[in-house]
Amino acid sequence: MQFHHHGYISGEPRIRPATGTGIDRPETLPDTMDVLIVGAGPAGHIAAAQLAQFPGIHTRMIERRGERLNLGHADGIQSRSVETFQAFGFAERVMQEGYHITAMAFWTPDPDNPKNIIRSGLPADGSYQISEFPHLIVNQARIQDYFAEAMMNAPAKIKIDFGWQFVSLQVHDDQDYPVEIQLRGSALAQEGLERTVRAKYVIGCDGAHSKVRTAIGRVMSGSESMHAWGVMDVVASTDFPDIRTKCAIQSHDGGNILLIPREGGYLFRMYVDLGVIDEHNAKSIRATPIQDIAARANQIIHPYTLQVKNVAWFSVYEVAHRLTDHFDDVDQADIGTRSPRVFITGDACHTHSAKAGQGMNVSMQDGFNIAWKIAHVLDGRSPAALLDTYSAERQVVASDLIRFDREWSTLMATPPDQLQDPAEVEKYYVKTFEFPSGFMTQYTPSMITGGQQHQNLASGYPVGKRFKSSPVVRVCDMNVLELGHQAPADGRWRIYAFADQTAPGQASALTDFADWLAADPHSPIVRTPATLDPDAWIDAKVIYQQRFDTVNINMVPAVFKPLVGPYALQDYEKVFAASTGPGGDGSDIFTERGISRDGAIVIVRPDQYVAHVLPLSAHQDVGAFFDAVLGPIAP
Repeated sequence: MQFHHHGYISGEPRIRPATGTGIDRPETLPDTMDVLIVGAGPAGHIAAAQLAQFPGIHTRMIERRGERLNLGHADGIQSRSVETFQAFGFAERVMQEGYHITAMAFWTPDPDNPKNIIRSGLPADGSYQISEFPHLIVNQARIQDYFAEAMMNAPAKIKIDFGWQFVSLQVHDDQDYPVEIQLRGSALAQEGLERTVRAKYVIGCDGAHSKVRTAIGRVMSGSESMHAWGVMDVVASTDFPDIRTKCAIQSHDGGNILLIPREGGYLFRMYVDLGVIDEHNAKSIRATPIQDIAARANQIIHPYTLQVKNVAWFSVYEVAHRLTDHFDDVDQADIGTRSPRVFITGDACHTHSAKAGQGMNVSMQDGFNIAWKIAHVLDGRSPAALLDTYSAERQVVASDLIRFDREWSTLMATPPDQLQDPAEVEKYYVKTFEFPSGFMTQYTPSMITGGQQHQNLASGYPVGKRFKSSPVVRVCDMNVLELGHQAPADGRWRIYAFADQTAPGQASALTDFADWLAADPHSPIVRTPATLDPDAWIDAKVIYQQRFDTVNINMVPAVFKPLVGPYALQDYEKVFAASTGPGGDGSDIFTERGISRDGAIVIVRPDQYVAHVLPLSAHQDVGAFFDAVLGPIAP
């Protein structure tokens, strides 16, 4: 964490002073705003937390409830989400609070006595193989609390406008605030009041029954499995030995259970198989009381027993796999003729089962994706064409999610005697762990994601996938740090210059690239407005192959040590060495991430995805890439 560059700070450095729209922010919902976020769920919260980093943008978030969420229904936090929390500054607190999933137990009928279940497998959770962050269980309400705190700690000081319900909208392209939104007071002092407000952009985060989706004419299509599940969050007395371990339990004839231990040491969640729904039993199954769900659970876990002591929440649902045809208000045939003004995220775009733990995780990535793009357009950093990439990128992710979840939820509902292999569920879980962990997303080439012509220069950083962290040594103070953790969600692009083998201070491909970054008109750093710090748009870091104690920081090119703040203080914290051991041994990011010893440039998007891999000599390619991102240079 860096502070003091604007002068001495004696208070909490995470709370940044209000600037721009954060100063004298209206307490009540105004008539106009730059961005209106509809719905204060996970997608809405992360979008607001990202936009709060941009004090020149006036953002409001409305929520029909009259208060914060008290009981969240989503709780699975995948490793990719924890990586994202790190960028917003609260991963460590979530990890302290959450339940850590380290393995998953599989229980199947005992071959010698099929009425009983026995543990048949205990594979490790795959997240630990591909991320330094764990797979967690934390209540959705707590995640939203952390994001709400991040919103208020940021310069724009965004907070939720509770008690407003979205009714409808119209888009008028010829106006300064082209989106006209009708609202109705749903709680608090404004209950029943009708309002019309205007915005430049609207982000619909209002759930599976989204009115924003309906207002822009988007259609959600798909199918229901017609298989009912009872879900309950309870504390109970039980002799089931794996009650504090994530479990997939298959009984001989009583259905299946997915068991999820909850944070706090006592609470747990069970998804209990209630059987197939048809026209004759639909009403009765959907009205199944908690006592019957608990009785069904006891039938499935026989010979063990479960005595429910307290119920925090329960519900009955059917699995529905649905996908919206487009994630913004521009029809497919009109893409390129006008820019979208209204976007939808999360459950408004895609619905699926809860058993893969993907709903909140994918929804947050939707919100992260669109928020920085809107911010860059409104902030003047990027052309409006950037907004076309949101639906193009996220609809593919949602489609892949639904395909995966359909297979997983079908397996979970299949009786063991109908499986070709009794261990089929366990094998599928092990084979596909990278997907539910959140690491299979790979964006295809676009104006913000390059091709793979030079992928061999950094094989461990696949273009289009998230930037995977590794330990490095910060040269100025010899601290061993995770490189990926030095990138807060502040809306900046990152350029990681992995040096060639030439010693620091000598002429090399790295110094040539540094000279280009510092002076060429097509350099994104040169294009940063002179009124801002030189690293305000582009955060350029260098990683040397030499031992940290052989790198003379005074010989490092100045572009990697920018002068920042009103006192033009040199930032020394962008210079790293690869080998973490004192003798040049230990972890080496060049080896771990398959980086060429001739060096490489890795460009990373504000949402932590690798945008390009290029050789150090590819100055024109870097310039051309950012000409698309930032818009062409004015003649």
